[in-house]
Amino acid sequence: MRGMLSPSLMCADMLNLQSEITKLDNLGVDYIHLDFMDGKFVPNVTLDSTIIRAVKNVIKNIKRDIHIMAFEPAQYFDKMNIGKDDIVSVHYEACPNLHEVIREIRVCGANPFIAISPDTKPEVLKEYLNEIDGIVVMTVYPGFAGQPIVKGSFEKIAEVRKMIDESSLNIILEVDGHVSWDLCCKMRECGADLFVAGSSSIYQRGIELEDAVNKMTSLIN
Repeated sequence: MRGMLSPSLMCADMLNLQSEITKLDNLGVDYIHLDFMDGKFVPNVTLDSTIIRAVKNVIKNIKRDIHIMAFEPAQYFDKMNIGKDDIVSVHYEACPNLHEVIREIRVCGANPFIAISPDTKPEVLKEYLNEIDGIVVMTVYPGFAGQPIVKGSFEKIAEVRKMIDESSLNIILEVDGHVSWDLCCKMRECGADLFVAGSSSIYQRGIELEDAVNKMTSLIN
C-alpha cells in the first residue's frame, strides 16, 4: 500500500480555514484530519462538530479523517454528518461499548478505525480486527499538538503492523503524533500507511504548504 497523507486542520490557520481546505483539496492529498475533543476524555477542545460537518460541503477530492477524542462518541455522528468515504476513529480507552460504536459507524456508511493511546497495548485490538478498516497508533498523548514522540512508538507501530499482516485483513495503519520530516520515514519502515501531518512537518514555519505536501508525500513513498 502506498503512503497516504492526512494533514491536520488543527494546525492550520484558524482564521482562514476554508482557504486552507481548498489548498489541500487542490494539492491532491488523500485525507484531511479533523480532531474533535470533548474536554473530558482529553483536557482540551479543538474543532467544533459544526466545523467538521461544514468541511464536508467544501471538499471535492479529499476525504475526511475524523478523529473523535471523546466519551460516548456516537452522540456526535449526526452532528458531524458522517457517511460514505469518511474515516471515523474512536478511542479504545473511551468506549466500553466499542463493538456497538463500530457497528454504528458502519450503519452510517463510514469506515471505522480504532485509536489507541501510547499506554494501551496493541493486543487489546485483536478481538476487533474483523470489524474495522483501520488502526490509529498514537505516538503522542492525545489532546495537544507539538508534543515529542513517546518512547517505544516505533516498536508499537511494528507490532501493530505484524498483527495486521498475520490477520490477512485489509486494515490501514495510521500514525498520529510528531510525524516529522525526520521520523516519518522510520514510521513508514515500521509499517505505517497513513500519516497525520501537523506542526512537525506540513505546518512548520518557513515552508509553503505546497512544498511541504510534496516533500512529505515523497518521504513516505
